[in-house]
Amino acid sequence: MEFHAFKSFGEMSAAAALAVAGTLREKPDCVLGLATGSSPVGTYDELVRMHHEEGLSFARCTTVNLDEYLGLAGTHPQSYRFFMEKHLFSRVDVRRDATFVPDGTAADPAAECAAYDARLARLGGTDLQLLGIGPDGHVGFNEPDDVFTPQTHVVDLAPSTIEANSRFFASETDVPRKAITMGMKGILLARKIVLVASGAAKRAKIDAAFSGPVTPRLPASILQLHRDVTVFWSET
Repeated sequence: MEFHAFKSFGEMSAAAALAVAGTLREKPDCVLGLATGSSPVGTYDELVRMHHEEGLSFARCTTVNLDEYLGLAGTHPQSYRFFMEKHLFSRVDVRRDATFVPDGTAADPAAECAAYDARLARLGGTDLQLLGIGPDGHVGFNEPDDVFTPQTHVVDLAPSTIEANSRFFASETDVPRKAITMGMKGILLARKIVLVASGAAKRAKIDAAFSGPVTPRLPASILQLHRDVTVFWSET
């Protein structure tokens, strides 16, 4: 694991964007695994700048997102499909039919999960997976549990996750209680993992994840088993 510390969120985001851009330039038809939440927003903003000012192209790549709230349509302002459209897809030259986010309104969520894994397998995994880390150490929506779940699955969101995400909704009661998330196998299939985070609390979780035992009670700890993880962290 490589660890890079920065004073500001902007500096951290620029460094993480360079890592993503490097994959795009080296392999224009790459598969990018994408994350949502506040941590990667600066990275997406910098990638958009690079697209407009430096000619960085997304035209040949495929994107696969980690997760989606169960019950939210892609047009809902708090859905992760909407998030990706707002922060990246609508601002670059990516093909919409090459952007994949779990369908939160699928009539059969289990079938949607299986289909998502099948698509990821057909793609051969991701070339680069962008991750954040939750307040309880989750990656994607893989919450602390007794076991690591390898497949894409429906998860009950932990109270700490609901509380943390409530800032994006009118109230905590509006936050969905379930989500579809890529499992640990899908995440670890990535050839390279880039994790972005900021603040002292996230630093403590990162330190615990990479210096302690590998345990499903701290989901991010499984990243110790991956051969190529780079962490970008900022103080603010």
